[in-house]
Amino acid sequence: MLAATPTIEEVETTRALQTAARRWRAWRARRQPLDPENPPDLEHLSAEEVVAWGLERFHPGIALACSFQQEESVLLDILFATRSDARAFALDTHVLFPETYATWDAVERRYGITVERFEGPTLEEQAAAHGDALWARDPNACCAIRKVEPLGRALAGLDAWITGVRREQSPTRANARKVEWDAAHGLWKLNPLADWTEKDVWTRIHERDLPYHPLHDQGYASIGCTHCTKPGAGREGRWADDAKTECGLHA
Repeated sequence: MLAATPTIEEVETTRALQTAARRWRAWRARRQPLDPENPPDLEHLSAEEVVAWGLERFHPGIALACSFQQEESVLLDILFATRSDARAFALDTHVLFPETYATWDAVERRYGITVERFEGPTLEEQAAAHGDALWARDPNACCAIRKVEPLGRALAGLDAWITGVRREQSPTRANARKVEWDAAHGLWKLNPLADWTEKDVWTRIHERDLPYHPLHDQGYASIGCTHCTKPGAGREGRWADDAKTECGLHA
């Protein structure tokens, strides 16, 4: 005997139940604790999907760390396209390039948002405590004061942060995963662009006509503070006269 054709009401009821079941599974999955010893494997997901996963799982306890370089141009666009009330923060070292502050303003105007600002002591306070030009005498100490300590305050209370780390940027970043446990800060770290090339980044910037840091057009591949940044490929221009390669945010 042939099965009876379901009525429209029965079909709609079945769909409603299936939708409710999917939402329940998603709700339950979001509340299942993640295991730092066994991070979720999201390597097959696109950057957009990684960001969407992070926002779905952690918002509002997740924020993008923004240095206004080319990677953040892409990530800001993905972030606010996914959720207009997403969060982004930046570390104002007080010695950023004027072009960095101009890019900061351009980003806020484009997306109608305010990038949360975290900063250390004034330059005068630092000089009084440690002497002038600490960046020249002890760049590690300077980064610890002007970057690492403010980052700690920015991450306090968060469950996860999003970064522009890409594997090809430097040997110290070659093993970055799209989602990993950040033991140094005690929270989850998302690197949605981990498998992107520099060409991928610039292709997206031009396709979407995204605001980007103008110093990239002057040979600066990586941009930090004025005293410690020169033109150069990759991260060659960062602390170019020193063996230092990382500021301590991702190491």
